[in-house]
Amino acid sequence: VQLQASGGGLVQPGGSLRLSCAASGFSKDSYAIVWFRQAPGKEREWVSCRSSKDGSIWYRDSVKGRFTMSGDNAKNTVYLQMNSLKLEDTGVYYCAGGSEAGRWLCSGYGTYASSVDDWGKGTLVTVSS
Repeated sequence: VQLQASGGGLVQPGGSLRLSCAASGFSKDSYAIVWFRQAPGKEREWVSCRSSKDGSIWYRDSVKGRFTMSGDNAKNTVYLQMNSLKLEDTGVYYCAGGSEAGRWLCSGYGTYASSVDDWGKGTLVTVSS
């Protein structure tokens, strides 16, 4: 499995960024994709995920209505569109994933970092005026 996040950068509060995750080496029918982030001095937290079981997409409460996760199967790429960015969105964003064979890795309850099978390198998002 290969996961590679890109698209981070410096943006002002209220601005937008689109992150991309080049994802390959797994069956889309049984593999969930998860976006995590880690702010300086804080634990890694899940941001959004897409379940392979039913295609449902979930967001943590703090990004609902501002972030949108989507995918382009032809390009093997998953996106995270981030709008109305806030200072607290600053952090390193990671694309991650794992098998959902016999379990729900992605649900409305979020995803534990310890449950993830594969991690990609992160991309830094800095929201600053």
